[in-house]
Amino acid sequence: MKKKKENTIDSGLKIIPLGGLEQIGMNITAFEYEDSIIVVDCGLSFPADDMLGIDLVIPDVTYLKDNFDKVKGFMITHGHEDHIGALPYVLRELNVPIYATRLTMGIIENKLKEHNLVKNTKRKVVKFGQSINLGQFRVEFIKTNHSIVDAAALAIYSPAGTVVHTGDFKVDYTPVFGDAIDLQRFAEIGKKGVLALMCDSTNAERPGFTPSEKTVGRTFDTLFEEHKNTRIFVATFASNVDRVQQIINTAYKFGRKVCVEGRSMVNIIETARNLDCISIPDNTLIDIDQMKNYPDEKQVIITTGSQGESMAALSRMANGMHRKITIGAGDTVIFSSHPIPGNEKSVTKIINELIRKGADVVFQDAHVSGHACQEEIKLIYTLIHPKYAIPVHGEYKHLTAQAKIAESLGIEKENIFILSSGDVLEMSEEQAKITGKVPVGAILVDGLGVGDVGNVVLRDRQHLAEDGIMIVVMSLEKVSGELVAGPDIVSRGFVYVRESDELIEEARHTVDEAVQNCLERGITDWGKLKSTTKDVLSDYVWKKTKRRPMILPIIMEV
Repeated sequence: MKKKKENTIDSGLKIIPLGGLEQIGMNITAFEYEDSIIVVDCGLSFPADDMLGIDLVIPDVTYLKDNFDKVKGFMITHGHEDHIGALPYVLRELNVPIYATRLTMGIIENKLKEHNLVKNTKRKVVKFGQSINLGQFRVEFIKTNHSIVDAAALAIYSPAGTVVHTGDFKVDYTPVFGDAIDLQRFAEIGKKGVLALMCDSTNAERPGFTPSEKTVGRTFDTLFEEHKNTRIFVATFASNVDRVQQIINTAYKFGRKVCVEGRSMVNIIETARNLDCISIPDNTLIDIDQMKNYPDEKQVIITTGSQGESMAALSRMANGMHRKITIGAGDTVIFSSHPIPGNEKSVTKIINELIRKGADVVFQDAHVSGHACQEEIKLIYTLIHPKYAIPVHGEYKHLTAQAKIAESLGIEKENIFILSSGDVLEMSEEQAKITGKVPVGAILVDGLGVGDVGNVVLRDRQHLAEDGIMIVVMSLEKVSGELVAGPDIVSRGFVYVRESDELIEEARHTVDEAVQNCLERGITDWGKLKSTTKDVLSDYVWKKTKRRPMILPIIMEV
């Protein structure tokens, strides 16, 4: 058995974020007490610009695999990709039960079906107010509001004390669907004493309150009134079921038929409908093929692609690549979302494309955030009254903004912890400190390959993208070691060969000389011949073009 570290806390609760801090996305946090680990959320993030060809990024769960016998289950706060997207990949290596509310579980089951994991995965749908006992922990699901139905906060009870994790939340007194956030329960838990609060920081820099989702409904009424004679497209997040509900409500008021376009949107609306999380009046929803039966001013198309994603439905409609719908003059396109940081360029590109096609584009005031602003964060802190504050969900600037709020509310500076992914925070009623690090990182998903593209492959892709490749092919006589064919040079992404005959011919001549020189000196080792070819060609190309393409020598024996 391992010797106990000097700086650990006796019978302490360990909080270990494995992703999601100092970034938006890839949320996953482990809570450990003695022989029990529970995991809150299991999200993905989308690739950065320099991750060429990568589809998704998922968290490294080595720590959980190493402690598999302790892991009791995943507690999921809500159904957004940055909280559930990595589940199908992680469950293959960590087959433990999932606990989530109704719609969240419906969306997760869709994912599991796609990956053929439904039969092997234990799932339990949890109601608000219900508690789950797992090893040393008891976890209670508390009703909150967010931009997706059935979002939950978690009260995590352990022998060391209670931790409240808000999940992504806002305080909405007039939600579109279901009840308002259960502030009463937060207050009751706060009265009993809370060790730590882990609170959503996304809007911690914004003063005031986040407006209610219902305010967007009124905006839609106005916009539909103003654009009575045009076909209306509304682009929003697939998972924002409440937003879709309001668009449908307004369309129904104005006697318009609604078509939903985009695979993820269709799947989520179908799931929400089956679970009674959305109510659609009869004969309002139509199939894309029925649209031709109605005039333009009687149509509303709700679509994915509000973030400028190149393959989403809106982009394909704007670029004329969609099979059934094209957008042009006489159409109105409403963007009902804000660009996620980093997506501004692609969103602007789509807006410009739509305007060029003659469409009327509306991208202001048709969105409200699903995250709490400063006053709501203060409200939760005041109700919970935690001893320790651990800001979560956000970039570093968001976490520090929340730390300042916590300090302004009287929480001592040494009791506020801004963690990095991988930090092990141990806490008890008496003290809390960071006592170690666990391995964390990003696993890259490219097509069906999970983790088979690493830094070396990305570096090669970067190299190919920036400077192209030159392949040198030559054949050597097996016995005599003489050069019988080549060297021939093929290039891709370096120069346009037809216009650079001279350059390629001279390069070939330079390599030929260098190889012959080696052979005359009795050097027939392939490794030496390849490195000589690389060095000579690299020097020549740099002198002539000031570029460094990837050089790949291929030697064949005949």
